[in-house]
Amino acid sequence: MTTDSDMLAALMSRAPNHSLPRALYTDPAMFDADMRHIFQAEWLFAIPSCEIPRTGNHVTMEVGAFSIIIVRGADKVIRAFHNTCRHRGSRLCQTARGSAPKLVCPYHQWTYELDGRLLWARDMGPDFDPSKHGLMPVQCRDAGGMVFICLAEAPPAFDAMAAEAERFLTPHGLADCKVAFESTIVEEGNWKLVIENNRECYHCSGSHPSLCRTFDDNPNIAGDGAGVGDPTIERHLARCEAAGVPSRLSMDPGEQWRFLRVPLLGAGESYTMDGKAAVTRRVGTMPFNDAGTLLFFHYPNSWHHFLGDTCIVFRVLPINETQTQVTTKWLVHKDAVEGVDYDLTRLTEVWVHTNDEDRVVVEQNQLGINSPAYRSGPYSALQESGVIQFVDWYARAMTARLTGRRMIAAQ
Repeated sequence: MTTDSDMLAALMSRAPNHSLPRALYTDPAMFDADMRHIFQAEWLFAIPSCEIPRTGNHVTMEVGAFSIIIVRGADKVIRAFHNTCRHRGSRLCQTARGSAPKLVCPYHQWTYELDGRLLWARDMGPDFDPSKHGLMPVQCRDAGGMVFICLAEAPPAFDAMAAEAERFLTPHGLADCKVAFESTIVEEGNWKLVIENNRECYHCSGSHPSLCRTFDDNPNIAGDGAGVGDPTIERHLARCEAAGVPSRLSMDPGEQWRFLRVPLLGAGESYTMDGKAAVTRRVGTMPFNDAGTLLFFHYPNSWHHFLGDTCIVFRVLPINETQTQVTTKWLVHKDAVEGVDYDLTRLTEVWVHTNDEDRVVVEQNQLGINSPAYRSGPYSALQESGVIQFVDWYARAMTARLTGRRMIAAQ
C-alpha cells in the first residue's frame, strides 16, 4: 500500500466497532498518511504554558520531520516558529529547552527577535530586505494554560475547545504552576495503539496495580459514556459544581475532545500509593483535595489528569509506524518546595509505574499485530467504548481529508 487511495480503501473495509486493518498499524506508507493528514493538519498539544514562564524561555518540539520552536516573547505572548534559519536552513535551537534574549543562528549568527522578526544579518548588501526573511510562523494558541500548535496554514476550528479549556482549567491555575518532573519514554508501538490503550480501562485491573489503588476502572466512569446518570459521579459532580469547580461533561460534537471530572476510589485525593494528596499546597483555587480528577483528552495526541494537588499532562508524538514518544509532566504550584511540600518519588511513582506497564502492553499489542495472522477484532461496547470513539473519530477525520469533504459530527 503506497497511496492515499489505499488508505481510504483500508478505512472503508473496517467493520463497525472493530479494530483497524493491520496495515494502518504497521505500514510505513499508512504512517506517512497519518503524519500528513492528521499530525500536520490538526491542533497538537505541545506544552503547559508554565514551562516557559519568562521572556526568552523556549522549547523545541519534533513533529515528524518538522522541528518547532515555542518561545515566550517580551510581550509575554507565546509563539511558535519552524526551527530553521531563513539564511541557509540551519537549526536555530539545537537543545530541547533554553532561554535567550534573542534567537541567534549558531551557523552565521543571523539574529531574530522573539516575535520572529529578523533583526541582523551580516554583509547581506544594500538590497537585502530583513522584513522578508523573518522566521516561518506556526499556528500557536494558549488554551487555559495548555499550549497547542498546528502545522496547517489554515488550521481547524479551535475557539470552542479553548473556551472550555479556560473554564475547566481556571480553578487549577496552570499559569501559576511549575513542572516538578518530566518523563519521556519511547513505546515500540503505533501511535494509535498508544491512544487506544489509554482510552479504555478494560486492561487496568490486570496491568496497573498502582493506578487501581485510586482510579476506578468501572467502565461507567473510565469509559467514554462519561458516567452520565451514575450516582457516584452525579454526587461528585454536584459537590464540585457547588464549590465553583466546573465538572460536568463537555464534549466536542465531533468527539475530538472531552472534559469531565470523576471521583477517585473511596476517599482518594491523588494518584499516590496511599491515596492521600502528594502535595500539601493545592494548585490554583481548588477548594478541597478530594475533587477527583478532571479528565481531558484531545485527539490526536494528548490526555490529561487535573487534580486538587497536581496536574499531570501527557503528550504523544509518533516517531515512525511502530515507535511512539510519550512525554509526561507533573505540575505543582510554583511555590511548592520539593522535600517540604512534596516528595518527588511519592508524587510520580504511580504514573511512572503505569506508563511503563502501558509501554509493555502496547508493545505486546504491536508484536501481535505484526503477525500476518492478525485479523481485526471486535471491541467491547461496555469496556471499550472510548476506543470505539477514538477509532471512529480517526476514521472520520482521515476519510474527510482523503476525500476533501467536510468533517462530520459523530452520530
